[in-house]
Amino acid sequence: MKETRNFLESLGFPSTDLKDLPTSTKRFPDGAQYRIELPSTEGPVALKETLDELDRLGIQVHRISQGSGIMLQTDDEIREMCELSAERGIELSLFVGPRGTWDISAQNFTSGGKFIGNRHEGADQLVYAMEDLKRGAKLGLRGALVADEGLLYLTKEMKKAGQLPADFVVKASVQMGAANPVSIKIMQDLGADTYNVPTALTLSKLAAIRQSIDIPIDLYVEVPDNLGGFLRYYEIPEIIRVLAPVYIKFGLRNHMDVYPSGQHLEDLNVNLVKERVRRAAIGIQMIERYYPEATTSELGAKGLGIAKVTLPTEI
Repeated sequence: MKETRNFLESLGFPSTDLKDLPTSTKRFPDGAQYRIELPSTEGPVALKETLDELDRLGIQVHRISQGSGIMLQTDDEIREMCELSAERGIELSLFVGPRGTWDISAQNFTSGGKFIGNRHEGADQLVYAMEDLKRGAKLGLRGALVADEGLLYLTKEMKKAGQLPADFVVKASVQMGAANPVSIKIMQDLGADTYNVPTALTLSKLAAIRQSIDIPIDLYVEVPDNLGGFLRYYEIPEIIRVLAPVYIKFGLRNHMDVYPSGQHLEDLNVNLVKERVRRAAIGIQMIERYYPEATTSELGAKGLGIAKVTLPTEI
């Protein structure tokens, strides 16, 4: 294997998983090692409850994301979410839609076809996704989740062409599935501003990925059941040390899938976001207890996709 390992190293990639877990010297633009993300905040009502619960527990998060998508929010709902998050200096990231699992294809739901995940099927779905991004940006949104390599490349070209703001943060979803240093470096080159790695990678595998990319890594430390359902709370200090810059992401176990969401699931969503905030408080206490010297960002820090609130007449 020596020849193969040497070849990988000649290309600038690690030739083995980094079992010694080196300390990352990479940082966010403001010098911080970690930020906090809360996912699955489905709509303005859930967002308000999230913010109220953050205040009650006296903690802060840097990014709030949502999975149902730009497509399933009205203009007023997107504006309201932009306003609520921008007031706090929190990045808001909404998923692009429609994706493959919402199309008429059945392959996504078969045991052998799950690898297709949330990719876009055909040229029309790419057009729909690009329209979703343009609509969100016009309403003030400055962050979105993408789960398709083709769309990732197109976001990069859209920024070059002025169809998306240059400061629009493109977050590669955990559904993207790339799981090694070379594949994730390709995602960075295609246009990912931040990459959500698969949930079950060991620290040594993650350390090798960190060596190969400069963009922030997003990592679930509590994982929804449909992505594994495990908890990595005691690993958080080492995750920060080894993977900085990293988003520590708090999902939630033991609940039904709420995508795509809406008013019919509002009460459930409110309860779920409250518990995610509680889980984040537990995780933050882990950091304070076991890695108090770790540095985090202030709200509104450089590099966050803070929404630019617009008025209807400005669109």
